[in-house]
Amino acid sequence: MGRLSYDFDGETVIVTGGSSGIGRAVAARFGEAGATVVVADVDEEPRDVDAIVPTAQRIRDAGGEAHFVETDVSDPDDVESVVAAAREFGGVDVMVNNAGISRQAPFLDIDPDDLDALYEVNVKGVFVGTQAAGRDMVERDDPGCIVNTASISSEVSQFGQSAYDVSKAAVQMATRGAALELGEHGVRVNAVAPGHIGTEITEGWTEEARSYDRESDLLKPLPLGRAGTPEDVAGAFCWLASEDAAYVTGETVTVDGGWLVT
Repeated sequence: MGRLSYDFDGETVIVTGGSSGIGRAVAARFGEAGATVVVADVDEEPRDVDAIVPTAQRIRDAGGEAHFVETDVSDPDDVESVVAAAREFGGVDVMVNNAGISRQAPFLDIDPDDLDALYEVNVKGVFVGTQAAGRDMVERDDPGCIVNTASISSEVSQFGQSAYDVSKAAVQMATRGAALELGEHGVRVNAVAPGHIGTEITEGWTEEARSYDRESDLLKPLPLGRAGTPEDVAGAFCWLASEDAAYVTGETVTVDGGWLVT
């Protein structure tokens, strides 16, 4: 089966949470497509068990251009700083608000501090990141696109994940609201909703679930018969940022192996 190729040569792409997991795969894919990638994360070192080389270095080693900017997306000043850094390369063409955290607990046991943490990173981080990138695009009169990382949790509730579900539902609504108001400036805003993807930052994710098969009782049956990988998700971000999606805004593209239809 063929794989789509994209051309982002001359464009600058920010990927928050780009050091590990889905963000790392997305950053690498944009790097392959010729973009200058700004990797924004609290840590430069990857947290994935099979990753050693930092994302920006990985892209440069492959012949691309990439830079790391230490960024805490819960701090609006940090977010503004990473957008300012992107201006050194011409300004933000694509903003990927991917940074996120997970907290799991039964509904009655959810700690208010965990609610605060989820809000600060998953909700405020995406909202402020969308604002900062949107302002940059409007001020430069150079509309680009913004792609947020939502989740299947934006649509459905799962046991032990109520607080996380709330935060990801907010990401979907922030995406729609931004798309509505930024459309007049030509700025498109969409989201990708991954399903069960094996990453190190997914709490409770085990090697057994990582190698999911139809007989496993850890997850409900998946039509495609396996858990996903970050690389399975990365292409959706590139498509939404490409000219092929020029008339797509306010949408959430689900990449879940069919989980929502079972």
